[in-house]
Amino acid sequence: MNITKSNTGDYSSSSGEQDILIIDDTPDNLRVLSSILARVGYKVRKALNWQMAFTACQTKLPDLILLDIMMPEIDGYEVCQRFKANQKTADIPVIFISALDDVFDKVKAFKVGGVDYITKPFEFAEVIVRVQNQLKLRSAQVEILNLNNQLEERVKQRTLELENALYKLKIEVRSRQELQNKLLENALRDALTSLPNRVFFINRLEQALNRTKSELDYHFAILFIDCDRFKIVNDSLGHLVGDELLIAIAKRLQTSLSPLDTLARLGGDEFGILLENVSDIDMVTGIAERILNSLAQHFQISRYQVFVNVSIGINWGNLNYEKPEYLLRDADTAMYRAKALGRGRFHIFNPEMHKQAIKTLELENDLRRALERQELIVYYQPIICLKTGSIGGFEALVRWQHPTRGLVLPTEFISVAEETGLIYAIDTWVLKSACNQLRIWLANSLVPKNLHMSVNLSAKLFLQPNFLAQIDQIIYETKLNPAFLELEITESVIMENSVDVKTTLNEIKQRNINLTMDDFGTGYSSLSYLHSFPLNTLKIDKSFLNLMQKNHQNMGLVPAMIGIAHSMGMKAIAEGVENSEQLSQIKDLKCNFAQGNLFSQPAPPQHILDLILSNPKW
Repeated sequence: MNITKSNTGDYSSSSGEQDILIIDDTPDNLRVLSSILARVGYKVRKALNWQMAFTACQTKLPDLILLDIMMPEIDGYEVCQRFKANQKTADIPVIFISALDDVFDKVKAFKVGGVDYITKPFEFAEVIVRVQNQLKLRSAQVEILNLNNQLEERVKQRTLELENALYKLKIEVRSRQELQNKLLENALRDALTSLPNRVFFINRLEQALNRTKSELDYHFAILFIDCDRFKIVNDSLGHLVGDELLIAIAKRLQTSLSPLDTLARLGGDEFGILLENVSDIDMVTGIAERILNSLAQHFQISRYQVFVNVSIGINWGNLNYEKPEYLLRDADTAMYRAKALGRGRFHIFNPEMHKQAIKTLELENDLRRALERQELIVYYQPIICLKTGSIGGFEALVRWQHPTRGLVLPTEFISVAEETGLIYAIDTWVLKSACNQLRIWLANSLVPKNLHMSVNLSAKLFLQPNFLAQIDQIIYETKLNPAFLELEITESVIMENSVDVKTTLNEIKQRNINLTMDDFGTGYSSLSYLHSFPLNTLKIDKSFLNLMQKNHQNMGLVPAMIGIAHSMGMKAIAEGVENSEQLSQIKDLKCNFAQGNLFSQPAPPQHILDLILSNPKW
């Protein structure tokens, strides 16, 4: 987990001896979080796993639990469910802290009983404020309950002194109401911007939702706003400037709204707006446009001119919603769609978006179970040496043998795996499986000894600090000669963090492992970086072969790509060869290798072994 500095000024603590339990399997995270919370006056206890957390609660019940999601054995969702199922711990508020930033993770967190959700890397100020809010709410509830109990006891004891008891009762009720209002006001206010906070906003949404059920002519809408460049401001200008910017954004948002509208800071750089008594969606989109135009103007923060765009999700309120949280959830979903479409714009929620979100969440859950149940399998597609016409190697291609959907191709689940971090385990497993399979084939006396194995790796894997150690471990365990291994990377691997990636690629090269640029020509295709990185092969995307076949008079970019590879001392592979005409064309262009269904579709290991032993020639 990455932790950044806080967007905070000076926070005064009213925590007293309030007790917070932090559950996280990473000691560094526990240390940093406990240090932050201890500095503002909280008593902090730490637990690395469910067992330690359960023991801690048996000793003393905490006032609040901060719970990480991604933990071994039992994840945060299951831990929260266990707490809520236990009568002793069911009322303890749980705040989730996780690197999972997707709306579906937030939905799941609230569904299992969480009261709030903080995304990593988090802002210290955000953690402190959310912790304060939840503890204030809990204190308010306890205080109100105590006052009620005291009041009832006094009434019982002073029944005989009716007049005096009634007088004192009025005093107590007034005092309790004042205290309750004060506590609730503090608990429902954002400390930085002085705007209402998420809890207050949810309450207002609930009131609006109830009105739609009783007033047929009443309509409302929600705007979920997220700043697109706020982290850049924080990282470049500092967190004090970031705090000033949030305050300025809040003030400018208020100028775009009427006094009847409700503006709240939901957390971090997220804001929510409740628009009431709106006539139609055009009126709502007009307000969204006004907000976008207003925020597009620069902010003068200290001595800096700061520009920031926002993405806005719009949800039209209707009585079909059972809970106000669902209204906000769908507005959040629409906001993420606005970001995906280019940022600095608004997008209106429609039910299909929620269906797709649920479908993706179900796919993620199935994929997690697939890893546990070993449902993933590796297919192999031969790569043909055009000089000899024989099989020169194979590309390892992951497949998912789903228990109900059958064989699922990676195009349906790799993007979800990358978003959730499951891609690390998948890629590592495929790499190890492919290396082990090639070693098994090479041990067969009838199999040629010069075969190589190509494995695609996600760009995210190259940024892992233990990436090289994992490769070394796999080579050691499978006893494969690294010269027979080729790692296929995309142009995005090189273009992101190119200095660090270049160092990693050079170390891979020192291990005598070959490197292939996959899908060459579909991305940046800058010759400047091809000279700088230790690549052995360029793999030409199949889309260029299709264009070449459609226009026989113009061979397109394929000859140029092959020429680039040869001029740099690299080999060229043409993928997606489907027919003999394409094969003839790339042979004439002196391409080194070819891959495609003309030779063989991706197949399981035994089928490939039979193909090898048949010694085909093309």
